[in-house]
Amino acid sequence: MGVSKTEMFTDSQNEIALFAKAFGHPARVAILQYLFKLNACVCGDLVSEIGLAQPTISQHLKELKHLGLIKGNVEGTSVCYCIDTDNWTKMKKLISGFLDQDISKENCC
Repeated sequence: MGVSKTEMFTDSQNEIALFAKAFGHPARVAILQYLFKLNACVCGDLVSEIGLAQPTISQHLKELKHLGLIKGNVEGTSVCYCIDTDNWTKMKKLISGFLDQDISKENCC
């Protein structure tokens, strides 16, 4: 596999690409939607709600946590997850700015 040349790009470009990765799998989208729907920390309910195996859910949670969109707290023998609202707000602002680049511009073709 080739070497990633992320240093060639701006911090903003790298951040947008990382945040976009969260939406690159429907299971991660479903997990985020479920966490928003509950508006609370979730401990272990995700397997029955999402319908995937525990190891698969764990991998997606790990990726979302790595991206900073969720945070987890250890409670007893389980980890409880919720949306990291600060990073979610940051991501929304960054992605919105990227997506709104075309507003009020004429088409070139």
